[in-house]
Amino acid sequence: MIMEPRNKVKIGIPDEEGQLSFMFTRGGARRGAGRKGIGTTRKVSLTLSEVTWDRLDAYCDDHQFTRSEVLRGMIEHYFSDQN
Repeated sequence: MIMEPRNKVKIGIPDEEGQLSFMFTRGGARRGAGRKGIGTTRKVSLTLSEVTWDRLDAYCDDHQFTRSEVLRGMIEHYFSDQN
């Protein structure tokens, strides 16, 4: 018995990132598809007390926000008051 794979997979190099990715023969990522980004992503390391992390996580859970959404909102609010 010869078994054929269900999904044929190609390996491609995206135009922008230069990293290898798996590309299925049907569907998948397309240039310009999907939700548009809201800005540039930069990784930040943040040190807070355990109590503050717990309060942040509780707020996120209660209001169904991600940490990133809450911190972004706080930073944008702070800088909007600086004008």
